[in-house]
Amino acid sequence: MTLSRRALIAVVALQACTSAHGTPPASLAPVAGSRVITPVAKARIDSTLAAFVSSGRAASASALVWEKGHEVYFGAAGMADREAGRPMRRDAIVQIFSMTKPITGVALMQLYEQGKFQLDEPLAKYLPEFADVKVYAGDSAGAPRFVAPARPITIRDITRHTAGFATNPGEPGVGPLFRAADPGALTNTLAEFSRKLASVPLAFQPGTRWSYGISVDVQAALVERIAGVPFADYVRTHVLDPLGMHETRYFVPESDRDRFAAMYRKDSAGVLARSPDSSGKVLNTKRWALTPGAFGLTSTVDDYLRFARMLLGEGQLDGVRILKPETVRLMATNHLPATVKDSSWLPSKGQVGFGIDFAVRVAPPRSVKENNGAVGEFFWDGAASTLFWVDPANQLVTVFFTQVVPFDGTLHKGIRDAVYGPISPAQVSTAPALHP
Repeated sequence: MTLSRRALIAVVALQACTSAHGTPPASLAPVAGSRVITPVAKARIDSTLAAFVSSGRAASASALVWEKGHEVYFGAAGMADREAGRPMRRDAIVQIFSMTKPITGVALMQLYEQGKFQLDEPLAKYLPEFADVKVYAGDSAGAPRFVAPARPITIRDITRHTAGFATNPGEPGVGPLFRAADPGALTNTLAEFSRKLASVPLAFQPGTRWSYGISVDVQAALVERIAGVPFADYVRTHVLDPLGMHETRYFVPESDRDRFAAMYRKDSAGVLARSPDSSGKVLNTKRWALTPGAFGLTSTVDDYLRFARMLLGEGQLDGVRILKPETVRLMATNHLPATVKDSSWLPSKGQVGFGIDFAVRVAPPRSVKENNGAVGEFFWDGAASTLFWVDPANQLVTVFFTQVVPFDGTLHKGIRDAVYGPISPAQVSTAPALHP
């Protein structure tokens, strides 16, 4: 049965249940021990994916859910490439962008387990180019002023985005220097990236703000420096191949490009247009010197589900151990101190803190408009609106793929409500907000 037909039947059934009982029977919040993915939930996910496409919010969407030791749902809607007439299928290859970051974090924490470094050691102990970094301290007489850092950048800082790095050419005070250094150029090696970033003063004192982005590329440089092998080779040998993630890679060969989903860009009117492959797929159809830790990988839903299942299994999958259970728990623990008052857009993810390359849900939603989920889950997403989450309380993981830019967080609200059921007012937390 096709998804659209299945969705139509499901919606009719759901409406019948609603009429009989007053509210949809699956509108309860996730409850540990009960089944999340019921027949009604499957129907709800079907109809949600179909609606993403029919409304024009996405050209395609797919979701894969694993619960309590079994695959419990897969569905796909729309076209991976509308212009070529290729439907979204299970084997579609997509750009995961920042969902690369947790893979980098796992690689780094393998070295942590081996005693190669400690989280609170200075970054400069291993990447000495960061030893003499300065910090922007405002303007004086019309010129930027730079001071010494109050404390060194630590490795923990680069795992939780509190290092202070400049991240874009518009950064106050340091933007022009960042633009001139151009550390993120794809023609740079990771070693060149690290040296060029270290030449740019920090945008703020380490540990005082949460500022997302480039820190995970520094993690990749650190893995490369400590392991003594190219970062991409380390990740392939120690993470991807042991997990059987053979289709998770930077470069997509010509032989697989008929499965490579197109990128769609939404304009100011909300209309999707296909990005030319020369720009939309530029990261993955040429071999670049830079193998970023923060972005750049492609994957399939089945490949990424294996990664997520390993995390749900506290570091183990199918008898292969990637991390120790205590290391996964450390990664899934909030590491942001209360002194970090400016956390940029992180509050848009809900009542979350930040661990080691994951957002960590630490409190229930305080509004029906927030993203749904269970306390204790950890997750991350990507620039093309992809998402995954690991929900230990319900022994559930979800991988959601689409290819829409700019990032559309409303799709995540939709897929989470589809999996768990909409949040009811009775489930909203009355506790003080995590983020003031």
